Amino acid sequence: MTTVLPSLVLALLCLLRAGAEVPVQLDFNMGKFAGRWHIAAAISNCPVFLSMKDKMKSSIATISFTPEGHLAMEAIFPLPEECKKVKLLFQKSGQAGHYTSTENQEKTDLRVMETDYQHYAIVYTLRDRGQEPSTMLQLYTRKQDVSPQLLQKFKELSHSVGLTEDMLAILPQSGECQGWGWPARSLCTGRLHRCLGLSTWEHTHSSLSV
Repeated sequence: MTTVLPSLVLALLCLLRAGAEVPVQLDFNMGKFAGRWHIAAAISNCPVFLSMKDKMKSSIATISFTPEGHLAMEAIFPLPEECKKVKLLFQKSGQAGHYTSTENQEKTDLRVMETDYQHYAIVYTLRDRGQEPSTMLQLYTRKQDVSPQLLQKFKELSHSVGLTEDMLAILPQSGECQGWGWPARSLCTGRLHRCLGLSTWEHTHSSLSV
């Protein structure tokens, strides 16, 4: 497929620039963090993200943890005639709330910067390919609506990692792929795949119901 329908797949793993140590939620609790999250906003300096952010839509990520403490993420996104499901596994690091993934000398770094578990989480992701790394911050919410106060907090934290508001995408809701249980996102291929680090994802699909 030559066309790309952008979405939060971009936000899920279009990752970041190495820099100052990024904080992780104190006393991070895996059990409380697990479950469904709406990805309501994203901000990134990834060039592919910036070129597509005005067309992106919200989606839902489902988080779980393996018995070993690794973080597993699942998401579903729509193509023109089908839904696409992706799965990704991040290995635990030495600190709870901090996870990594490495493949083909490309390192992905994911940190839960801040969360109250019941309402929101702010997730920082870094992807270092040995050339120009890119930074992303995502706003996870348990419900689809985002308060102005929460959005302001998200913007302020994005400034602390060197991102600016012109890089921000507030993601409108999307209702496709409801038969899969989640709102949907769209597929990325080619250079977008490389930008997002999706080579490690497992893909399945199903036809969209009309």
